[in-house]
Amino acid sequence: MKKKRRSNCPISMSLEVWGDRWTLLIIRDLMFEGKRTYGDFLRSDEKIATNSLADRLKKLVDDGIVEQLDVADTKSGSAYRLTERGIDLLPILTEVFLWADKHLELTEDLRTRIGAIKQDKPAFIEGVAQSLRRKDE
Repeated sequence: MKKKRRSNCPISMSLEVWGDRWTLLIIRDLMFEGKRTYGDFLRSDEKIATNSLADRLKKLVDDGIVEQLDVADTKSGSAYRLTERGIDLLPILTEVFLWADKHLELTEDLRTRIGAIKQDKPAFIEGVAQSLRRKDE
C-alpha cells in the first residue's frame, strides 16, 4: 500500500520518513554510538519515552531504514541495525554535525570528534559506513 504524501517535494517526502526528532536520534545512536537494543536507546541522554521509542523503531523498520534482528543474548531477544538505506543517511547526519560545530556551543569533546570529519569528510563517511556494514555481517 502506497503512503499518502503531503506533497511531491523531495524534502517533504524525506522528512516524512526520518525527519522527526526521535527518529533522527535513534539513527544517530545506531550510526555513531553503537547502540543496538531497546534498552540501549532508553539509556540515551534524551530520555525517550518507551511508547515513543517503540513507535519510532517500528516506523524505521517499516520504512526500511532499520532492520530488527533476533538476538538470543539480549533481554528483549532482538536488536536493531541500519540497513543500506539507513547507512545512506550518513552524509546528511555528518553535515548536521558540521552545522552544529559552526553555529552552536558544543563541548570540547564533541568539537574534537567533529575534527575527524573536518579533517577528511569523505574518509570519515567511508570509514563509518564500512564499520556499520561490518557489524551487519
